[in-house]
Parts: sequence; structure tokens; C-alpha cells
Amino acid sequence: MPIKIPDTLPAFETLVQEGVRVMTETVAVRQDIRPLQIGLLNLMPNKIKTELQMARLVGATPLQVELSLVRIGGHKAKNTSEEHLLSFYDTWDEVKHRKFDGFIITGAPVETLPFESVTYWDEMQQILDWTTTNVHSTMNVCWGAMAAIYHFHGVPKHELKEKAFGVYRHRNLCPSSVYLTGFSDDFQVPVSRWTEVRREDIDKIPDLRILMESEEMGVCLVEEAKGRRLYMFNHVEYDSTSLAEEYFRDVNAGVPIKMPHDYFPHNDVTLPPQNRWRSHAHLLFGNWINEIYQTTHYDLERIGTE
Repeated sequence: MPIKIPDTLPAFETLVQEGVRVMTETVAVRQDIRPLQIGLLNLMPNKIKTELQMARLVGATPLQVELSLVRIGGHKAKNTSEEHLLSFYDTWDEVKHRKFDGFIITGAPVETLPFESVTYWDEMQQILDWTTTNVHSTMNVCWGAMAAIYHFHGVPKHELKEKAFGVYRHRNLCPSSVYLTGFSDDFQVPVSRWTEVRREDIDKIPDLRILMESEEMGVCLVEEAKGRRLYMFNHVEYDSTSLAEEYFRDVNAGVPIKMPHDYFPHNDVTLPPQNRWRSHAHLLFGNWINEIYQTTHYDLERIGTE
């Protein structure tokens, strides 16, 4: 089954060209099934690019999924037009009465700030609390994951001396996890962050289980079974060129930045990088959506009532 998104969303044509099946509202209403309701709280500056990255992964499933785009109400986006936001996004205040089978919270370019110094932290805390009653399962990504694990469990983030940046090998610590079905024992994941959470802090929380880890970059993916939450601290959703774009952006701006680790072929920045994480990104999101489908209520209004 395809993903249902507005047919005027910029991601629509790209997804079609990539072979991801998409559908319009007219086609969707003819199908006598309940689509999974997935919300995307998009905190990234380039919202259009992030929409495409997440829709690509959410749409690669045999289930029908309806993706709703959500934004922080009290924060004005600088890199996305107001027209785009008004056309395709609802504020959280406009959707907080709804129930969602799944909800994705993205990263944000505020990771070196203390959480309490982020201008929209109060609203972010309200949203995180709201997910406990209105969302069946949550996928928290990068800063979104650090914010969520701090909010729910007090796990701190630690600032790094230099940016963790590149493609790094990771280990599958729990092959029996439903979220890692089909995963290799060893695989690669893009990393791009200035902060980290540490194993010693997570190990103190009995409800948390580390699923993926890198010897060099530390914790990657954490599961909280009781709250049906996943905390992904890296960027499996990244495009092939995402790290290159970040690298050249900083180089051109005169910001000190090292070449991303194990990314450009032969460490030659003139050669196009190869994507070595795409299949595992699809596996992770596909497994997450399948687990939602297997465990969510048919009646949306029953979500959060246990």
C-alpha cells in the first residue's frame, strides 16, 4: 500500500520518481481499510528536505500510511517559506486533540544549548507528555531523541570536543528485537552531532535497552518497551549527499570542520559518496511501522487508554 500525502507537497514527485507508491485523498477514500496515522514533528531548518527523507522511509511499507506534518507553534521557521508551512503543516496545538499510531520527532540545530534555554522547550515538554496519551509509539531522532530521553528519564547530553561526523560501523546488540529484524551483525550509520548520551547514564535506567552501538561513536539506538519509544541518536534517514552538504556548508562559511569519517571515496571530496546505510534505514522504519500495525488499536480513540 502507498503513503498518503498531499499531491502538491514538493516530496510527492520525487517519491514517485524513486518508485515509492503515493496516493491522493481521492484514491485513499476508496480503500476500505484504516490507514496508520503517522505524525512528523519537523524541527529541522530545511523542512522540505526532511519531509522527503522521512516520507521515503515511512512510505516503503506494504501498509497504507497517512503522514501528517506538524510544527512547533511558537517558533518561526527561517529556512522554509510561510506559504509552505501554511499549506502543508499544522501546529501541534491544532492536532493535539488527535490520536496517532506513530509519531516521529526530528533533530534540531540547538543541540549545544541547554534544553531549558531552547526557546520552544516549554512547548516541547508539553508535546512529549502528550505523546504518552495520544500516540501509540514514538520514534525520536537525534536532538529529538536527546530531548525525549532527558525529559522522561533525566539522561543528560554531553558536549563533544569536536563534532562526531561521518559514517561509522555499528553493532547489532539485540538480534531478537522486533526493531532489528533482518539487520546485519555489523552495519554503517551516518553520524552528525556535537553532543552524545553515554552508556553509563542509560544503564542506570532499567526501562531502557541499548539496541545499536558503535565502538567509536557510542550509543546509537535505545528502546523503551514500556513507553513504546525508540531513541535514535544518529541519522539513518540521511540522503547520500547530506554529510557532504553539511561539510561544504561549513567549509564555505569558514567554520572549522574535519572531513566526514569514511564517507568520501578515498577521502577525495571531488568524488560522489556512496550510500551504505539505505537498506538498514528502510529495515528500521519498516520494522517500527510493522510493530505499530501489530500492536495498535483499530479504534484510534483507544490509544493511550491502557
